[in-house]
Amino acid sequence: MAVYLHEEDLGPEVTFADGPIAVDTEAMGLIPGRDRLCLVQLSDGHGDEHLVRFARGSTYAAPRLRALLEDPNRLKLYHFARFDIGIMRAYLGFMAAPLYCTRTASRLVRTYTDRHGLKDLVKELLGHEISKQQQTSDWGAPELSDAQKEYAASDVRFLHALKERLDERLQREERTELAQACFDFLPARAMLDLAGWPEQDIFAHDG
Repeated sequence: MAVYLHEEDLGPEVTFADGPIAVDTEAMGLIPGRDRLCLVQLSDGHGDEHLVRFARGSTYAAPRLRALLEDPNRLKLYHFARFDIGIMRAYLGFMAAPLYCTRTASRLVRTYTDRHGLKDLVKELLGHEISKQQQTSDWGAPELSDAQKEYAASDVRFLHALKERLDERLQREERTELAQACFDFLPARAMLDLAGWPEQDIFAHDG
């Protein structure tokens, strides 16, 4: 198992196994436009993680990353897809779907708790402890620390295994179709965020 750091795009030597690809992002904050995209993390679930870093002033061209994440036949796994696909759409210019969101699946089947963070999911469903200490660190720094790189890698390391466990529960609770409908809607939800409706529920009846 190894973590590889790439600048501005995946290296031409990088290949990924067939099947779902786990994806995460790190940014300067949570508001696209104000807070720039700094890092995209990737894993095919076979032990290695790849981190693509974008410097300040980047053109965000990344053709090899784009080809991978725009592939309509490749399922992308996220843990809070709404943010990740939104900020990639804002900076990289494409919608990285179709998708599966472990946080959304967790909220549909782990209704006995309000703890749906990645750390809680990994601990309960997989029995591993992960650190979130670097979550709010400076992802735009000129150099990433080893602790930052390990944190970033851990955000995609467990998503394939989590999907398997969550799929079992979705099936058990007869919510698989409902989950898929939610996943299918998330690109539209992300576009609403980018268009200026991040908090408003446009489906609500308010008088």
